[in-house]
Amino acid sequence: MLRASAAAETAGIPTVSLVCEGFVGQANTTAVGLGLSGMQLAMVPGHVDVQSAEELRRNVVNATVDAVIKGLTGETNGAVSTEPQPAPADIVFSGSFEEVNRFFYENEWSDGLPLVPPTIEKVREFLRFTERAPDESLGVVPPDNRSATLWSIAVNGVMAGCRPEYMPILVALADAMADPSYGVEHSGNTPGAETLIILNGPIIKQLGFNYEQGVLRDGFQANTSVGRFWRLYLRNIAGFLPHKTDKGTFGNTWRVVLAENEDALAAIRWEPCCADFGFSAGDNTVTISRYTGGDVIASVHGENAERVMPYLADAVAKQIGWELAFTVGMANASQRPLLILSPIIAKTIAASGWSRRDVKQYLFDRARIPASKFELYIAKWTHLLPENRTLVDYVNTGRAPRVFAESSDPARMVPIVGRAEDFMLAVSGDPLRTNAYAFVHNGILGYPVCKPIRLPDKWEELLQEAKRI
Repeated sequence: MLRASAAAETAGIPTVSLVCEGFVGQANTTAVGLGLSGMQLAMVPGHVDVQSAEELRRNVVNATVDAVIKGLTGETNGAVSTEPQPAPADIVFSGSFEEVNRFFYENEWSDGLPLVPPTIEKVREFLRFTERAPDESLGVVPPDNRSATLWSIAVNGVMAGCRPEYMPILVALADAMADPSYGVEHSGNTPGAETLIILNGPIIKQLGFNYEQGVLRDGFQANTSVGRFWRLYLRNIAGFLPHKTDKGTFGNTWRVVLAENEDALAAIRWEPCCADFGFSAGDNTVTISRYTGGDVIASVHGENAERVMPYLADAVAKQIGWELAFTVGMANASQRPLLILSPIIAKTIAASGWSRRDVKQYLFDRARIPASKFELYIAKWTHLLPENRTLVDYVNTGRAPRVFAESSDPARMVPIVGRAEDFMLAVSGDPLRTNAYAFVHNGILGYPVCKPIRLPDKWEELLQEAKRI
Protein backbone atom coordinates (compact mmCIF):
# COMPACT_ATOMS: atom_id res chain seq x y z
CA MET A 1 0.00 0.00 0.00
CA LEU A 2 2.72 2.48 0.98
CA ARG A 3 4.66 1.89 -2.25
CA ALA A 4 1.50 2.57 -4.26
CA SER A 5 1.05 5.81 -2.31
CA ALA A 6 4.68 6.73 -2.96
CA ALA A 7 4.17 6.28 -6.70
CA ALA A 8 1.06 8.46 -6.61
CA GLU A 9 2.75 11.14 -4.49
CA THR A 10 5.69 11.23 -6.86
CA ALA A 11 3.20 11.83 -9.68
CA GLY A 12 1.70 14.75 -7.73
CA ILE A 13 -1.40 12.97 -6.47
CA PRO A 14 -1.99 13.38 -2.71
CA THR A 15 -2.62 10.16 -0.81
CA VAL A 16 -3.33 8.76 2.62
CA SER A 17 -2.30 5.17 3.37
CA LEU A 18 -4.48 3.06 5.67
CA VAL A 19 -2.31 1.26 8.20
CA CYS A 20 -3.23 -1.16 10.99
CA GLU A 21 -2.08 0.02 14.40
CA GLY A 22 0.81 -2.44 14.61
CA PHE A 23 2.36 -1.17 11.37
CA VAL A 24 2.48 2.59 11.94
CA GLY A 25 6.15 2.60 12.92
CA GLN A 26 7.09 0.40 9.99
CA ALA A 27 5.14 2.65 7.61
CA ASN A 28 6.93 5.78 8.81
CA THR A 29 10.34 4.14 8.55
CA THR A 30 9.58 2.70 5.10
CA ALA A 31 8.46 6.12 3.90
CA VAL A 32 11.89 7.51 4.79
CA GLY A 33 13.52 4.76 2.74
CA LEU A 34 11.28 5.69 -0.17
CA GLY A 35 12.51 9.28 0.11
CA LEU A 36 9.12 10.57 1.26
CA SER A 37 9.31 11.11 5.02
CA GLY A 38 6.08 12.44 6.47
CA MET A 39 3.77 10.53 4.12
CA GLN A 40 0.17 10.71 5.27
CA LEU A 41 -1.09 7.74 7.28
CA ALA A 42 -4.49 6.88 8.68
CA MET A 43 -4.40 4.31 11.46
CA VAL A 44 -6.97 1.55 11.81
CA PRO A 45 -6.98 0.66 15.53
CA GLY A 46 -6.16 -2.94 16.42
CA HIS A 47 -6.07 -5.63 13.73
CA VAL A 48 -8.90 -6.01 11.24
CA ASP A 49 -8.66 -9.82 11.10
CA VAL A 50 -10.00 -10.25 14.62
CA GLN A 51 -12.67 -7.53 14.61
CA SER A 52 -16.37 -7.96 13.98
CA ALA A 53 -17.90 -5.91 11.17
CA GLU A 54 -19.45 -3.56 13.71
CA GLU A 55 -16.22 -3.14 15.67
CA LEU A 56 -14.29 -2.41 12.47
CA ARG A 57 -16.90 0.12 11.37
CA ARG A 58 -16.75 1.87 14.74
CA ASN A 59 -12.95 2.07 14.68
CA VAL A 60 -12.86 3.41 11.14
CA VAL A 61 -15.56 6.03 11.79
CA ASN A 62 -14.13 7.19 15.11
CA ALA A 63 -10.45 7.24 14.21
CA THR A 64 -9.53 6.46 10.61
CA VAL A 65 -11.85 8.77 8.69
CA ASP A 66 -10.67 11.89 10.54
CA ALA A 67 -7.05 10.97 9.78
CA VAL A 68 -7.87 10.52 6.09
CA ILE A 69 -9.56 13.94 5.93
CA LYS A 70 -6.71 15.65 7.74
CA GLY A 71 -4.15 13.99 5.50
CA LEU A 72 -5.89 15.02 2.30
CA THR A 73 -6.50 18.60 3.46
CA GLY A 74 -2.90 19.45 4.22
CA GLU A 75 -2.37 18.53 7.85
CA THR A 76 0.77 16.43 8.19
CA ASN A 77 1.84 13.54 10.37
CA GLY A 78 5.22 15.19 10.80
CA ALA A 79 8.35 14.15 8.94
CA VAL A 80 10.48 11.42 10.39
CA SER A 81 13.90 12.86 11.15
CA THR A 82 16.93 11.16 9.67
CA GLU A 83 20.55 11.61 10.67
CA PRO A 84 23.17 12.19 7.97
CA GLN A 85 25.01 8.96 7.26
CA PRO A 86 28.82 8.65 7.23
CA ALA A 87 30.77 8.07 4.04
CA PRO A 88 31.82 4.44 3.41
CA ALA A 89 35.40 4.75 4.65
CA ASP A 90 34.75 7.18 7.52
CA ILE A 91 35.95 6.13 10.97
CA VAL A 92 32.77 6.33 13.04
CA PHE A 93 34.23 5.20 16.36
CA SER A 94 37.49 4.24 18.04
CA GLY A 95 37.82 2.24 21.21
CA SER A 96 38.34 -1.17 22.76
CA PHE A 97 36.67 -4.32 21.47
CA GLU A 98 33.99 -4.00 24.15
CA GLU A 99 33.48 -0.28 23.48
CA VAL A 100 33.15 -0.81 19.73
CA ASN A 101 30.58 -3.56 20.25
CA ARG A 102 28.59 -1.41 22.66
CA PHE A 103 28.61 1.49 20.18
CA PHE A 104 27.45 -0.73 17.31
CA TYR A 105 24.74 -2.29 19.45
CA GLU A 106 23.41 1.10 20.58
CA ASN A 107 23.24 2.20 16.93
CA GLU A 108 21.33 -0.97 15.93
CA TRP A 109 24.13 -2.23 13.65
CA SER A 110 24.51 -5.44 15.69
CA ASP A 111 22.48 -8.63 16.01
CA GLY A 112 23.28 -8.75 19.72
CA LEU A 113 26.27 -11.08 19.46
CA PRO A 114 29.86 -9.81 19.57
CA LEU A 115 30.99 -8.37 16.22
CA VAL A 116 34.43 -8.28 14.67
CA PRO A 117 35.24 -4.53 14.47
CA PRO A 118 35.35 -3.63 10.75
CA THR A 119 38.64 -1.77 10.57
CA ILE A 120 39.80 -0.30 7.27
CA GLU A 121 42.59 -2.87 7.13
CA LYS A 122 40.24 -5.82 7.56
CA VAL A 123 37.79 -4.48 4.96
CA ARG A 124 40.60 -4.03 2.43
CA GLU A 125 41.72 -7.62 3.01
CA PHE A 126 38.24 -8.80 1.98
CA LEU A 127 38.31 -6.58 -1.11
CA ARG A 128 41.45 -8.38 -2.34
CA PHE A 129 39.18 -11.34 -3.11
CA THR A 130 37.18 -9.47 -5.74
CA GLU A 131 38.23 -7.60 -8.86
CA ARG A 132 35.29 -5.23 -8.65
CA ALA A 133 35.61 -1.65 -7.44
CA PRO A 134 34.74 -0.97 -3.78
CA ASP A 135 32.09 1.60 -4.73
CA GLU A 136 30.42 -0.59 -7.37
CA SER A 137 26.76 -1.14 -6.60
CA LEU A 138 24.97 -4.43 -7.23
CA GLY A 139 21.61 -2.71 -6.87
CA VAL A 140 19.43 -0.87 -4.40
CA VAL A 141 17.74 -2.84 -1.61
CA PRO A 142 14.52 -1.72 0.08
CA PRO A 143 13.07 -0.66 2.44
CA ASP A 144 15.94 1.75 3.21
CA ASN A 145 16.95 1.82 -0.47
CA ARG A 146 20.69 1.74 0.16
CA SER A 147 23.13 0.62 -2.49
CA ALA A 148 24.59 -2.86 -2.12
CA THR A 149 28.21 -1.85 -2.70
CA LEU A 150 31.27 -4.06 -2.56
CA TRP A 151 32.57 -1.95 0.33
CA SER A 152 29.42 -2.50 2.40
CA ILE A 153 29.55 -6.23 1.65
CA ALA A 154 33.10 -6.43 2.96
CA VAL A 155 32.24 -4.39 6.06
CA ASN A 156 29.37 -6.68 7.03
CA GLY A 157 31.42 -9.75 6.17
CA VAL A 158 34.09 -8.67 8.63
CA MET A 159 31.47 -7.96 11.30
CA ALA A 160 29.87 -11.40 10.82
CA GLY A 161 33.15 -13.21 11.50
CA CYS A 162 33.71 -14.34 7.91
CA ARG A 163 37.16 -14.99 6.53
CA PRO A 164 38.33 -12.76 3.63
CA GLU A 165 38.25 -15.66 1.17
CA TYR A 166 34.47 -15.95 1.66
CA MET A 167 34.08 -12.61 -0.14
CA PRO A 168 33.05 -14.05 -3.56
CA ILE A 169 30.17 -15.87 -1.86
CA LEU A 170 29.11 -12.72 -0.02
CA VAL A 171 29.10 -10.76 -3.27
CA ALA A 172 26.88 -13.39 -4.92
CA LEU A 173 24.52 -13.25 -1.94
CA ALA A 174 24.21 -9.48 -2.10
CA ASP A 175 23.59 -9.79 -5.83
CA ALA A 176 20.78 -12.26 -5.09
CA MET A 177 19.33 -10.04 -2.36
CA ALA A 178 19.18 -7.10 -4.79
CA ASP A 179 17.46 -9.18 -7.49
CA PRO A 180 13.82 -7.95 -7.73
CA SER A 181 12.69 -11.54 -8.34
CA TYR A 182 13.64 -12.45 -4.78
CA GLY A 183 11.52 -9.74 -3.12
CA VAL A 184 13.80 -8.58 -0.31
CA GLU A 185 11.23 -5.90 0.58
CA HIS A 186 9.10 -8.67 2.14
CA SER A 187 11.82 -9.77 4.58
CA GLY A 188 9.99 -8.17 7.50
CA ASN A 189 6.57 -9.71 6.85
CA THR A 190 4.64 -10.92 9.89
CA PRO A 191 5.00 -14.73 9.52
CA GLY A 192 8.67 -14.19 10.35
CA ALA A 193 10.08 -16.33 7.55
CA GLU A 194 13.85 -16.70 7.23
CA THR A 195 16.12 -17.17 4.24
CA LEU A 196 18.05 -20.38 3.64
CA ILE A 197 21.25 -20.24 1.56
CA ILE A 198 22.09 -23.33 -0.52
CA LEU A 199 25.68 -23.59 -1.74
CA ASN A 200 26.91 -25.60 -4.73
CA GLY A 201 30.24 -26.13 -6.43
CA PRO A 202 33.92 -26.88 -5.70
CA ILE A 203 34.02 -23.86 -3.39
CA ILE A 204 32.27 -25.99 -0.74
CA LYS A 205 35.42 -28.04 -0.16
CA GLN A 206 37.86 -25.23 -0.96
CA LEU A 207 36.50 -23.14 1.91
CA GLY A 208 35.69 -25.94 4.33
CA PHE A 209 31.90 -25.83 4.40
CA ASN A 210 30.23 -28.68 6.26
CA TYR A 211 27.98 -30.78 4.02
CA GLU A 212 27.63 -33.88 6.15
CA GLN A 213 26.46 -34.62 9.69
CA GLY A 214 24.92 -31.56 11.41
CA VAL A 215 24.85 -29.58 8.18
CA LEU A 216 22.27 -27.09 9.48
CA ARG A 217 23.97 -26.81 12.87
CA ASP A 218 26.34 -24.02 13.85
CA GLY A 219 29.92 -24.96 14.72
CA PHE A 220 31.58 -24.53 11.31
CA GLN A 221 32.97 -21.08 10.59
CA ALA A 222 32.09 -21.01 6.92
CA ASN A 223 28.48 -22.19 7.21
CA THR A 224 27.81 -20.14 10.33
CA SER A 225 29.45 -16.81 9.53
CA VAL A 226 28.11 -16.62 5.97
CA GLY A 227 24.62 -17.30 7.30
CA ARG A 228 25.11 -14.55 9.88
CA PHE A 229 26.33 -12.18 7.17
CA TRP A 230 22.96 -12.48 5.43
CA ARG A 231 21.02 -11.29 8.46
CA LEU A 232 23.50 -8.47 9.21
CA TYR A 233 23.24 -7.27 5.60
CA LEU A 234 19.45 -7.30 5.84
CA ARG A 235 19.75 -5.18 8.98
CA ASN A 236 22.46 -2.71 7.99
CA ILE A 237 21.89 -2.21 4.26
CA ALA A 238 18.30 -3.23 3.52
CA GLY A 239 17.23 -1.73 6.84
CA PHE A 240 15.20 -4.47 8.53
CA LEU A 241 15.15 -3.71 12.26
CA PRO A 242 13.03 -5.51 14.88
CA HIS A 243 10.13 -3.43 16.24
CA LYS A 244 10.46 -1.15 13.22
CA THR A 245 10.59 -2.49 9.66
CA ASP A 246 10.94 -6.14 10.70
CA LYS A 247 7.43 -7.14 11.80
CA GLY A 248 7.96 -10.88 12.26
CA THR A 249 5.37 -11.90 14.86
CA PHE A 250 7.73 -14.49 16.32
CA GLY A 251 10.62 -14.52 13.86
CA ASN A 252 13.50 -16.87 13.27
CA THR A 253 17.19 -16.21 13.63
CA TRP A 254 19.59 -16.52 10.72
CA ARG A 255 20.17 -19.99 9.29
CA VAL A 256 23.59 -21.48 8.66
CA VAL A 257 24.42 -22.24 5.03
CA LEU A 258 23.22 -25.55 3.58
CA ALA A 259 26.00 -26.96 1.39
CA GLU A 260 24.97 -29.84 -0.88
CA ASN A 261 26.90 -33.11 -0.77
CA GLU A 262 28.13 -33.10 -4.34
CA ASP A 263 30.12 -36.31 -3.93
CA ALA A 264 26.87 -38.10 -3.10
CA LEU A 265 25.12 -36.43 -6.02
CA ALA A 266 27.86 -37.49 -8.45
CA ALA A 267 27.75 -41.07 -7.17
CA ILE A 268 24.03 -41.40 -7.96
CA ARG A 269 24.23 -39.19 -11.07
CA TRP A 270 21.78 -36.58 -9.82
CA GLU A 271 22.06 -32.91 -10.69
CA PRO A 272 22.68 -30.37 -7.92
CA CYS A 273 20.01 -27.96 -6.75
CA CYS A 274 21.41 -25.15 -8.92
CA ALA A 275 20.58 -27.18 -12.05
CA ASP A 276 16.95 -26.10 -11.57
CA PHE A 277 18.13 -22.58 -12.38
CA GLY A 278 20.16 -23.34 -15.49
CA PHE A 279 23.52 -24.15 -13.90
CA SER A 280 25.51 -27.37 -14.07
CA ALA A 281 27.43 -29.65 -11.73
CA GLY A 282 30.78 -27.99 -11.03
CA ASP A 283 29.40 -24.44 -11.08
CA ASN A 284 29.89 -22.38 -7.94
CA THR A 285 26.50 -20.92 -7.04
CA VAL A 286 24.35 -19.63 -4.20
CA THR A 287 20.60 -20.17 -4.11
CA ILE A 288 18.43 -18.20 -1.71
CA SER A 289 14.80 -18.74 -0.79
CA ARG A 290 12.70 -17.73 2.21
CA TYR A 291 10.93 -20.34 4.32
CA THR A 292 8.29 -19.96 7.02
CA GLY A 293 9.49 -23.09 8.81
CA GLY A 294 10.16 -26.78 8.50
CA ASP A 295 10.51 -30.07 10.28
CA VAL A 296 12.53 -33.26 10.26
CA ILE A 297 11.17 -36.41 8.62
CA ALA A 298 12.71 -38.99 10.93
CA SER A 299 13.56 -42.67 10.47
CA VAL A 300 12.62 -43.10 6.81
CA HIS A 301 12.28 -46.86 6.28
CA GLY A 302 12.46 -49.00 3.15
CA GLU A 303 14.83 -50.67 0.71
CA ASN A 304 13.64 -48.91 -2.45
CA ALA A 305 11.93 -45.79 -3.76
CA GLU A 306 8.51 -47.40 -3.69
CA ARG A 307 8.86 -47.98 0.06
CA VAL A 308 10.35 -44.64 1.15
CA MET A 309 8.56 -42.15 -1.09
CA PRO A 310 5.03 -42.47 0.40
CA TYR A 311 6.33 -41.37 3.82
CA LEU A 312 8.23 -38.43 2.30
CA ALA A 313 5.22 -37.28 0.26
CA ASP A 314 2.91 -37.51 3.27
CA ALA A 315 5.33 -35.50 5.42
CA VAL A 316 5.79 -32.77 2.81
CA ALA A 317 2.01 -32.36 2.40
CA LYS A 318 1.48 -32.11 6.17
CA GLN A 319 3.94 -29.24 6.52
CA ILE A 320 2.04 -26.73 4.40
CA GLY A 321 -0.97 -24.61 5.46
CA TRP A 322 -1.79 -20.98 4.65
CA GLU A 323 1.17 -20.88 2.24
CA LEU A 324 -1.13 -22.64 -0.25
CA ALA A 325 -2.34 -19.14 -1.16
CA PHE A 326 0.92 -18.92 -3.13
CA THR A 327 -0.04 -22.03 -5.09
CA VAL A 328 -3.49 -20.75 -6.05
CA GLY A 329 -4.74 -17.25 -5.40
CA MET A 330 -2.30 -14.58 -4.24
CA ALA A 331 0.36 -15.70 -6.71
CA ASN A 332 -0.19 -18.80 -8.79
CA ALA A 333 2.51 -21.50 -8.75
CA SER A 334 4.95 -19.49 -6.62
CA GLN A 335 4.90 -21.98 -3.74
CA ARG A 336 8.23 -23.90 -3.85
CA PRO A 337 8.73 -26.26 -0.90
CA LEU A 338 12.18 -27.72 -0.30
CA LEU A 339 12.86 -31.38 0.53
CA ILE A 340 16.35 -32.20 1.82
CA LEU A 341 17.32 -35.86 1.60
CA SER A 342 20.20 -37.41 3.49
CA PRO A 343 22.64 -39.09 1.06
CA ILE A 344 21.61 -42.63 2.02
CA ILE A 345 17.94 -41.91 1.28
CA ALA A 346 18.86 -40.31 -2.06
CA LYS A 347 21.02 -43.33 -2.87
CA THR A 348 18.17 -45.71 -2.04
CA ILE A 349 15.77 -43.81 -4.30
CA ALA A 350 18.30 -43.53 -7.14
CA ALA A 351 19.08 -47.27 -6.94
CA SER A 352 15.47 -47.84 -7.99
CA GLY A 353 16.22 -45.97 -11.20
CA TRP A 354 14.61 -42.71 -10.10
CA SER A 355 15.93 -39.29 -11.14
CA ARG A 356 15.44 -35.99 -9.33
CA ARG A 357 12.67 -35.28 -11.82
CA ASP A 358 10.98 -38.56 -10.91
CA VAL A 359 11.05 -37.60 -7.23
CA LYS A 360 9.45 -34.23 -7.99
CA GLN A 361 6.78 -35.84 -10.15
CA TYR A 362 5.95 -38.32 -7.39
CA LEU A 363 5.62 -35.51 -4.87
CA PHE A 364 3.32 -33.65 -7.23
CA ASP A 365 1.16 -36.74 -7.73
CA ARG A 366 1.09 -37.96 -4.11
CA ALA A 367 1.79 -35.02 -1.78
CA ARG A 368 -1.84 -33.94 -1.91
CA ILE A 369 -4.64 -32.83 0.40
CA PRO A 370 -8.47 -32.73 0.02
CA ALA A 371 -9.73 -29.76 -1.99
CA SER A 372 -12.00 -28.78 0.90
CA LYS A 373 -8.99 -28.48 3.23
CA PHE A 374 -7.06 -26.49 0.63
CA GLU A 375 -9.97 -24.02 0.50
CA LEU A 376 -10.12 -23.81 4.29
CA TYR A 377 -6.46 -22.77 4.40
CA ILE A 378 -6.69 -20.07 1.75
CA ALA A 379 -10.15 -18.62 2.39
CA LYS A 380 -12.09 -19.77 5.43
CA TRP A 381 -9.41 -19.94 8.12
CA THR A 382 -7.53 -16.89 6.78
CA HIS A 383 -8.49 -13.69 4.99
CA LEU A 384 -6.00 -14.21 2.20
CA LEU A 385 -8.67 -14.80 -0.47
CA PRO A 386 -12.46 -14.30 -0.82
CA GLU A 387 -14.31 -16.74 1.45
CA ASN A 388 -16.89 -17.82 -1.13
CA ARG A 389 -14.32 -18.66 -3.82
CA THR A 390 -13.58 -22.33 -4.62
CA LEU A 391 -10.71 -23.95 -6.47
CA VAL A 392 -13.12 -24.69 -9.33
CA ASP A 393 -13.86 -20.95 -9.55
CA TYR A 394 -10.14 -20.20 -9.88
CA VAL A 395 -9.73 -22.80 -12.61
CA ASN A 396 -12.77 -21.56 -14.53
CA THR A 397 -11.44 -17.99 -14.50
CA GLY A 398 -8.00 -19.09 -15.71
CA ARG A 399 -6.27 -18.42 -12.39
CA ALA A 400 -5.32 -22.02 -11.59
CA PRO A 401 -4.25 -25.11 -13.55
CA ARG A 402 -6.90 -27.64 -14.61
CA VAL A 403 -5.54 -30.20 -12.10
CA PHE A 404 -7.28 -28.27 -9.30
CA ALA A 405 -10.73 -28.87 -10.82
CA GLU A 406 -10.67 -32.40 -12.18
CA SER A 407 -14.05 -32.70 -10.45
CA SER A 408 -16.17 -30.66 -8.05
CA ASP A 409 -15.95 -33.28 -5.29
CA PRO A 410 -14.71 -31.48 -2.14
CA ALA A 411 -12.95 -34.70 -1.10
CA ARG A 412 -10.86 -34.93 -4.28
CA MET A 413 -7.11 -34.79 -3.68
CA VAL A 414 -5.31 -31.76 -5.11
CA PRO A 415 -1.57 -30.93 -5.26
CA ILE A 416 0.12 -28.43 -2.96
CA VAL A 417 2.11 -26.83 -5.79
CA GLY A 418 1.16 -25.79 -9.30
CA ARG A 419 3.69 -27.97 -11.17
CA ALA A 420 5.99 -30.86 -10.40
CA GLU A 421 9.05 -28.69 -11.05
CA ASP A 422 7.96 -26.30 -8.29
CA PHE A 423 9.35 -28.72 -5.71
CA MET A 424 12.96 -28.03 -4.74
CA LEU A 425 15.26 -30.90 -3.84
CA ALA A 426 18.67 -31.02 -2.15
CA VAL A 427 20.97 -33.77 -0.83
CA SER A 428 22.97 -33.13 2.34
CA GLY A 429 23.36 -34.14 5.99
CA ASP A 430 24.63 -37.24 7.74
CA PRO A 431 25.56 -39.73 4.98
CA LEU A 432 24.41 -42.76 6.98
CA ARG A 433 21.23 -41.57 8.71
CA THR A 434 17.78 -42.12 7.20
CA ASN A 435 16.32 -38.69 7.96
CA ALA A 436 15.03 -35.95 5.68
CA TYR A 437 13.86 -32.38 6.18
CA ALA A 438 10.96 -30.41 4.66
CA PHE A 439 10.95 -26.61 4.45
CA VAL A 440 7.75 -24.64 3.81
CA HIS A 441 8.18 -21.84 1.28
CA ASN A 442 7.05 -18.23 1.60
CA GLY A 443 5.97 -17.91 -2.05
CA ILE A 444 6.48 -14.57 -3.75
CA LEU A 445 7.57 -13.16 -0.38
CA GLY A 446 11.04 -14.66 -0.90
CA TYR A 447 11.12 -16.38 -4.26
CA PRO A 448 14.09 -18.65 -5.09
CA VAL A 449 16.99 -16.92 -6.85
CA CYS A 450 20.28 -18.52 -7.88
CA LYS A 451 23.46 -16.56 -8.66
CA PRO A 452 26.92 -17.60 -9.84
CA ILE A 453 29.91 -17.07 -7.57
CA ARG A 454 32.57 -15.23 -9.55
CA LEU A 455 36.13 -15.95 -8.45
CA PRO A 456 39.03 -13.54 -9.03
CA ASP A 457 41.65 -14.51 -11.62
CA LYS A 458 44.24 -15.17 -8.92
CA TRP A 459 41.83 -17.23 -6.81
CA GLU A 460 44.14 -20.20 -6.20
CA GLU A 461 47.06 -17.96 -5.27
CA LEU A 462 44.91 -15.83 -2.93
CA LEU A 463 43.42 -18.95 -1.40
CA GLN A 464 46.83 -20.37 -0.58
CA GLU A 465 47.82 -17.09 1.04
CA ALA A 466 44.62 -17.06 3.11
CA LYS A 467 45.19 -20.61 4.36
CA ARG A 468 48.51 -19.57 5.83
CA ILE A 469 46.88 -16.90 7.99
